[in-house]
Amino acid sequence: MGIMVAGEWHEDDRRFPTADGHFKRPQSSFRNWVTPSGEAGPSGEAGFKAAPGRYHLYVSLACPWAHRTLIFCKLKRLEKVIDVSVVDPYMGPRGWTFSAEDGSLSPGSTTDAINGAHYLYEIYARALPDFSGRATVPVLWDKQRRTIVNNESSEIIRMLNSAFDEWADHSHDFYPEDLRAEIDRLNPIVYENINNGVYKCGFAATQEAYDGAFDALFRTLDEVEDLLGRRRYLAGDHITEADWRLFTTLVRFDSVYYVHFKCNLHLISSYANLWNYTRELYQVPGVAETVNLTQIKRHYYTSHPGINPSRIIARGPLIDFTAPHDRARRFS
Repeated sequence: MGIMVAGEWHEDDRRFPTADGHFKRPQSSFRNWVTPSGEAGPSGEAGFKAAPGRYHLYVSLACPWAHRTLIFCKLKRLEKVIDVSVVDPYMGPRGWTFSAEDGSLSPGSTTDAINGAHYLYEIYARALPDFSGRATVPVLWDKQRRTIVNNESSEIIRMLNSAFDEWADHSHDFYPEDLRAEIDRLNPIVYENINNGVYKCGFAATQEAYDGAFDALFRTLDEVEDLLGRRRYLAGDHITEADWRLFTTLVRFDSVYYVHFKCNLHLISSYANLWNYTRELYQVPGVAETVNLTQIKRHYYTSHPGINPSRIIARGPLIDFTAPHDRARRFS
């Protein structure tokens, strides 16, 4: 994946394992917030006022963390408020790029029309010339101040949910006040054991680390399966950010994580509630347009030579996310 040290790129294919073989995801580096009036948010400094055309998103269609932000842009109808650049699905020795090495574009990817960068790490260097760390997506860029506002997906979706309400679709609030306590209870459980849990399995460097992550992953999936037998959505009767945070992992699970990351106890399609729930979320108008399984599979199977040195892309399984679900009937 590579890493930046004092503004310089260094090729490095290590996947952040600790000394005992456990995968550890690095902390996001930029934590400012866009707010309606430009006041400071929960972290960072003031000066990032919401405005149409001021901000830009850098994403990967393959990345589940970036996928969250695309779903929020789509459902909040922010496509004309915040424009988007999409990196190539293959992440090579120089990290995320805006085109293949031969200059060609994968279907669904774009060039960088804002900064003219070829590599994502160049965006980080422009924001902070002596930056040290990983160059990850998503990135929320401020075209006015020429800097990165935030690169933490959980915070970007909170901004997209409310900061741009003057121009957004008001019919969706994915962090409603009456459900916040339950959303905040569920998010760290899902993140630790499922969202990040699949990576803990895939990038584990010891059998013990893998076994622990594997057990936690499927124990939590069983708990969520039980919860979805009693509730239509994770936090209750309404779709919230907790659902979209889980969805981007579920939609990748059978095609990628089951095989590539060795998360192979059960397919999501083998769970009665989780599979119907995944199809319901996929069928929310606009969401299917954000799911690109071709880019998802190409990224994972070709970008991790330590896991898949042949870079052969698995052809299966056949998945029909458009098949009817029973969620509305069960909870009517």
